[in-house]
Amino acid sequence: MAKAYWVATYRSVSNPDALAAYATLSGPAIVAAGGRILARGLPVHTYEAGLAQRTVVIEFDSVAQAQAAHDSPAYQEALAALAGGAERDIRIVEAAAS
Repeated sequence: MAKAYWVATYRSVSNPDALAAYATLSGPAIVAAGGRILARGLPVHTYEAGLAQRTVVIEFDSVAQAQAAHDSPAYQEALAALAGGAERDIRIVEAAAS
């Protein structure tokens, strides 16, 4: 079974307090669901049409595990804390075959 990666990019943050509340709840929810946060923050460098947006990369053992983490009650509570505080994009991608 291929690993999966949850990639989130933040287009804008309109409410830093909501983002902080989300971060307090989301990290433990993701880890409890089997996620491993590999990277988070602003890019050190961008190339081509790259945007300097906050980015988060989380590894899971499978796509199903990543989806279950997103849909879990604990993560949904974190999303409720963030509501309206940021505009972002989340994608779940499967690891390339090695």
